[in-house]
Amino acid sequence: MGKMSELDICVEELRSAAQSLNSVADSLTALFGGNQSEASTQLEPKPAPSKPKALTLEEVRAVLAEKSRNGHTAEVRELLEKHGASKLSEIDPAKYATLLTEAEVLGNG
Repeated sequence: MGKMSELDICVEELRSAAQSLNSVADSLTALFGGNQSEASTQLEPKPAPSKPKALTLEEVRAVLAEKSRNGHTAEVRELLEKHGASKLSEIDPAKYATLLTEAEVLGNG
């Protein structure tokens, strides 16, 4: 199930990237297609999404489990303790993003 969550995240990121590329392609087509009035409306920035998708317990667990399998079990435990918990389910979901950011650097140094 952890691999499926990671796959879902990757697929969502790919779709987002595809939308961005399509938007850029449309803007360039309008800009260099000769119709300047259409290009100016196309180049106006679109409002950013109001709120990024909230991380789930399963997504965070998948990342931490992978780090643990790669030999960083002690560091993962230290991160949990740093956030005031002995296990992941005790961590406030509002802290998931911070926890993932801290976990991503494990094994990169």
